[in-house]
Amino acid sequence: MFRYVLFASAAIIAGLFIVFLLTRKDHHFSYDEDTIASGKKLFTTHCVSCHALEEDGIGPKLGGVTQLLTEKELRTFIKDPEKVMASGNERGRWLKSRYKQTMPSYQWMQEDTMGAILSYIDYQTKQYRIQALTVNAESPVTEALSGRLVPAPKKSGLKIELEDYIQIPRLPYSTPDLGIVTLRPHPSGDGRLFVSDQGGILYEIDNGKANIFLDMRSHIRDFSIGPGLATGLGSFDFHPDFQNNGLIYITHAERFHGQRADYLISDSLMAEVQWVLSEWKMDNVDDRVFKGTRRELLRLHAPTFGHGAQDIGFIPGLQNEHPQYGMLYFGFGDGGSNNIRRPELGHHRKSFLGTILRIDPSGRNSPNGKYGIPSDNPFFPDQDPATLREIWAYGFRNPHRLAWDPTHDHRMMATDIGESNIEEINIIEKGGDYGWPNREGSFGIVTIKDLKTVFRLRPGDNDFYRNPFAQYDHTDGYAISGGYVYQGALEALRNKYIFGDIVNGKLFYVNIDSTLTDSTVYEITVMQRGTETTVRDMSQIKRLHLRIAYDRFSKQLYVITKADGRIRRVVKAYW
Repeated sequence: MFRYVLFASAAIIAGLFIVFLLTRKDHHFSYDEDTIASGKKLFTTHCVSCHALEEDGIGPKLGGVTQLLTEKELRTFIKDPEKVMASGNERGRWLKSRYKQTMPSYQWMQEDTMGAILSYIDYQTKQYRIQALTVNAESPVTEALSGRLVPAPKKSGLKIELEDYIQIPRLPYSTPDLGIVTLRPHPSGDGRLFVSDQGGILYEIDNGKANIFLDMRSHIRDFSIGPGLATGLGSFDFHPDFQNNGLIYITHAERFHGQRADYLISDSLMAEVQWVLSEWKMDNVDDRVFKGTRRELLRLHAPTFGHGAQDIGFIPGLQNEHPQYGMLYFGFGDGGSNNIRRPELGHHRKSFLGTILRIDPSGRNSPNGKYGIPSDNPFFPDQDPATLREIWAYGFRNPHRLAWDPTHDHRMMATDIGESNIEEINIIEKGGDYGWPNREGSFGIVTIKDLKTVFRLRPGDNDFYRNPFAQYDHTDGYAISGGYVYQGALEALRNKYIFGDIVNGKLFYVNIDSTLTDSTVYEITVMQRGTETTVRDMSQIKRLHLRIAYDRFSKQLYVITKADGRIRRVVKAYW
């Protein structure tokens, strides 16, 4: 499931498809206890990150949809939603204008899985008399800004050549939406790479082979892979002094079974997932398979399965006398709080939701005594005991990737995945408020009314929040994947922040200089063996789940496509 492409199971897809019938035909749903229990579990696994039964969320509410469509039509849509949406139905266009896209194909989903989910939705619909989403031509969506909102990325003429590097094995229980997400070089700089699979595996890549370095499933009792696209093993990074202390930091999701969290959201919200930041210490740094101990640093209880723990990282390349040395940054999304109409849960200094946190793993002055809060954090002096002094910056929806510009005093950059309109790159300032959910990109939102609708700001409105450095809209992509400022041997790429779109696989750059004079987004042309192509064509997959990776030692740039488990290397760049 995928908020930015409205990924989900049959239930989610159904939410977009309430457009095609005015009368309900007979269904053959099963209401036996086992089917409903299975449907509830599958609904939780595949759907709840983006959708609810009774409330509009990232995607439309799903309750009532089985009263509008036949089971056959729902299944047909699941298997080929683009074909169904191409019918041109007016109400279908209305929904697409609101949610911005149609669903990907779910040909892989088994028939009995679809049936159980639909049975559960229908059972809940009848039991609680849930009304289907009303499509109203007078709805505020018709008054929203439409079409292109910001200038299109410019065709730069810059070309890069990609070559296959390695394919990571697909885990047997993975869906097309789950797979490899984060790649780091070994701290020794010896050429080894490490890549994480959300299924709980950390692989070591050496001499063209991927071997299991750590299987978290054997260490974490309640390890949770799914629901959604952003659970399981989240992100990882090596301590800058790893060669001496053997420390690795990893985030992961756990099913909630009563575990005590360090930070809760609300007594009235008991979501089924928690995010955990742990320190893993190797007995011997030369081992090729992890042997050692784990220490939990921080446990966060999120309101939903969406927009949880994102990237973690140390600023690379610092000397140990640098004041930033050993400080760990940790991006956390809004937890879907705004999609369940609870904006008060975040966007303030008393909540970790929608923040970038900064901690000292070697310290002990945190509330739980397991990590340190640096005294130069922006809100460290705050006397209010409810203030989270770990916060470095806030006001994010989904701070997907963090990076630092090594040529300009390690300037921090973070991408933020938008709701329905704008994808943005932010230059992160200490203590900065980046506006979500009152802003998406450089546009305003009437938060409690409709997150899908943006409006142009008046003069002076921008004074309240930090504006994005660069942005593109959903005419050109759907979810930004953060990148890196390139400093390698390929002259054409130097001093460019290379990034891409998670969904369609397009690659972009922005020029980086000391004063950030150019915020234009430029598109990169992809080549393979001298022929122009796209990452999508190379993979033969429409939803790629693209990521960018960079080896700061070899200065090699990589493109990861989670959907097929492939890592490709940039070998040429030219105009």
